[in-house]
Amino acid sequence: MRAPSRKAAARGVPFSPSPILAVQLPAWRSRFVLFLMFIAFVGLGLRAFWLQAMTTDFLQEKGRMRYARTLELPAVRGKIFDRNGEVMATSLPAKGIWIIPDAVEVTPEKLKKLAQLLEVSVPDLQKKLDASGNFVPIKRQVEPEVADQVLALGIPGIYARKEYKRHYPSGPIASHILGFTNVDDAGIEGIEYSHQDELGGKTGSRRVIRDGKGRVIEDIAYIREPQDGRDLTLSIDSKIQYIAFTHLKKAVEEHKAKAGAIVVLDVQTGEVLALANMPTFNPNVREGRNVNHVRNRVFTDTYEPGSTLKPFTIALAMDRGLVKPETILDTPNKLTFGSKSIGDSHGHASSMSVAQIIQQSSNVGTIRVAQKLEARQMWDMFTAVGYGQAPPRTFFPGAVAGRLKPYKNWQQVDQATMSFGHSIAVSLIQVARSYMIFARNGEIIPLSFQKVTQPPQPQRVIAEKTAIQMREMMERVVGPGGTAPYAQVRGYRIAGKTGTAHKVEAGRYVNKYVASFVGLAPASNPRIIIAVMVDEPTAGKHTGGHVAAPVFANVASSTLRSLNVAPDTSVANVIMPATPVVENM
Repeated sequence: MRAPSRKAAARGVPFSPSPILAVQLPAWRSRFVLFLMFIAFVGLGLRAFWLQAMTTDFLQEKGRMRYARTLELPAVRGKIFDRNGEVMATSLPAKGIWIIPDAVEVTPEKLKKLAQLLEVSVPDLQKKLDASGNFVPIKRQVEPEVADQVLALGIPGIYARKEYKRHYPSGPIASHILGFTNVDDAGIEGIEYSHQDELGGKTGSRRVIRDGKGRVIEDIAYIREPQDGRDLTLSIDSKIQYIAFTHLKKAVEEHKAKAGAIVVLDVQTGEVLALANMPTFNPNVREGRNVNHVRNRVFTDTYEPGSTLKPFTIALAMDRGLVKPETILDTPNKLTFGSKSIGDSHGHASSMSVAQIIQQSSNVGTIRVAQKLEARQMWDMFTAVGYGQAPPRTFFPGAVAGRLKPYKNWQQVDQATMSFGHSIAVSLIQVARSYMIFARNGEIIPLSFQKVTQPPQPQRVIAEKTAIQMREMMERVVGPGGTAPYAQVRGYRIAGKTGTAHKVEAGRYVNKYVASFVGLAPASNPRIIIAVMVDEPTAGKHTGGHVAAPVFANVASSTLRSLNVAPDTSVANVIMPATPVVENM
């Protein structure tokens, strides 16, 4: 056979007539497939252009997320010092144990060992390992040594982060003053809470590169430098604080009381030198903390002050020239107001001087004085010393205003009962501050929990002569014929007033008592005020003279010597009567 000519091949004539080599599909299909391939390559080109030119930043950020992390840099919380520079609160280095759940690979043996190191149960630990999230905390504020042991287990996906843990060297002794912080080292009670902005500082952050095992291999940049908190110097004297806490604790235990509180003030500056509550708590221990023990009763609890309010009623009458210390008043056994009768729980003479009314704490005698006053005058006096008012600027959380009815709503019986400290509710810090007018010769000043560098601005409430006369009368309270001979302090003249009040439950007086005593020392030129309150003593004695006055004496004796206050009388001044006078309720 003759081969096809070159010309025939050029015209598209088949090279071979074999049916196997013959084209069976139509020509348009091959063209269509070629067109689809062209469109696909165009799409890939456009996609490549979009990724390379239009979304570069997005893709780079996604890439950085694979290896880059933002680490928080905790700020060091400021320290808290007492007035003498002793550390009361500080932050110690700690570690937080965190995990990336998806990256954790752990054997049962290592899981058990990890639970032992972190002091958690294996089931609880397993729940956290099964949790969802990029970064999950297992346990916070772990000791650095424990964190090193955890990392030494070599479990993938487990990391330790730098933290700080708050430490209180004095433990429960100053717990109600300092308060405590949460696991994030933020204050949630006491001074720690009220000065959070000052103490807390501001956290910082930095960008780092991690390798496949989560190790930091390079720092990229600081986003924000951490700003450490500022230190704080309190007015508290740690020595006096220990003295007050120890004697209050002893009294509460001895009298089997429900609770107790004490506050020590500096008369010259208004500084709080000590404040303690019982029961107390250890701020270093978070687990099992009783909420009732955390409450600062000095500020948050109110009670009827009882006879500790009598000096204010009588001082007001003296200041207005209505009575004098030697004024004799008719004091019958009982006074009747409508259907209610008020008397003294203990007998007294049919007539008494104003000085004797204070000395023997007569309810009837105090009412006789109050009857010479107008309701508005008494209300003005009580509000001037802080009763029923918003708390003074002590910068302390939870402080209450107490209860003082508007004078327009007073009935005769209300004025009578308020004159000797009933039908009114106050806090212990309010009572302590109110006695400033007697200690500072008629003036009152703000209180402070921080060390005072500038003299406070006083406000006059009563005349200087009235304040001095009241101190002299309150000295008789502490003498042999008064209700508080157990408040005497060897070498110092003491002025003060006892209080014993029935408690009110469900709107009725019950057979439970609050025993209190407020005293000034030394009486010749007061330097300190100490207010003591014991709630529900049940060991037999329940009066302020028997329960609270001895606490005052013990604390005042040590405090005056600690402050180097010179004695103002002979060391033989303590004279105990055979039977102390019991104040009326």
